Amino acid sequence: MTSKILLIYTGGTIGMNHNPLTGALEPFDFEHLLSRVPELAQFKTEIATYQFSPPIDSSDMSPRLWTELAHIVADNYNLYDGFVILHGTDTMSYTASALSFMLENLGKPVILTGSQLPIGQLRTDGKENLITSIEIAAARRQDSTAVVPEVCIYFNGHLMRGNRTTKQSADEFNAFESFNYPHLADAGVQITYHDEFIHRPQSSHFHPQFRLDNNVIIFSLFPGIREDLIRHIIATPNLRAIVMRTFGSGNAPQSPWLISALREGTHRGKVIINISQCLQGCVEMGRYDTGYQLQEAGVISGYDGTVEAAVTKLMYLQGKYDDPEQVRKFMRQSICGEISI
Repeated sequence: MTSKILLIYTGGTIGMNHNPLTGALEPFDFEHLLSRVPELAQFKTEIATYQFSPPIDSSDMSPRLWTELAHIVADNYNLYDGFVILHGTDTMSYTASALSFMLENLGKPVILTGSQLPIGQLRTDGKENLITSIEIAAARRQDSTAVVPEVCIYFNGHLMRGNRTTKQSADEFNAFESFNYPHLADAGVQITYHDEFIHRPQSSHFHPQFRLDNNVIIFSLFPGIREDLIRHIIATPNLRAIVMRTFGSGNAPQSPWLISALREGTHRGKVIINISQCLQGCVEMGRYDTGYQLQEAGVISGYDGTVEAAVTKLMYLQGKYDDPEQVRKFMRQSICGEISI
């Protein structure tokens, strides 16, 4: 049985060309992109396309566009066996994380990919990324269910859970890594799937969520951070949640004013999540006294999650629940494999 894949082009380096006058990269027509990959004609898979018009730079990605992407997948869910989204690398991890929460009980592959070099350049990484992403999106088990029924990023030979990824390099082809979770598949001569790490939906009832509430902010602690600025952030009207990037295993300065400000924030109903500035490792707020004080102030552990997953999960939960206690409850749980509990 032939698989059907919907290829969604949002923009990004993969579909760009050099302007001969300025030398800058600029988008070009999606049909030209496809013409650069004649290998697609060799697929037994049926490939349909959908194009953002105009294509966007991924720096301009937004919750509104995440909702549009979720609608595209939902509207076509019963027509296709999988989806491949071509996306710029700068915010790809944010988009993959957001979609992983919005596409509740997803039972089909949604693979995001792109490239570091335009697909028309001689040394492009775009061809392999695109071709293998389509192959993974079309892969089915003997019972006809998807091999990888989750939102993923495929890049440079590695398939990763989308909400576990972070962009690690602006220059290397190995642009993404999931530092705290194993790869779901590795592509060499063969594609080797690691089934034990793949997330499968608890229900067959696909139930997309389209409402996001982006009243959330990220800030990083650093030596010398100012009290007045932190208090100003915490007192921001309409702000519902804060992702606070801390040191090491979730530590912060032992300044009484900081603990006081965070405690006041939680008492006012703001949800404050502790995410480490380290790329690898886990927040353990009971490990040192500095982390314990944050816990006492009502700050919630982000465990081994990424900043991208924490902020998009908050937007998703705030879109569903008005009660901050409900948001806190689900931030402590793994919804689709974004944290290890």
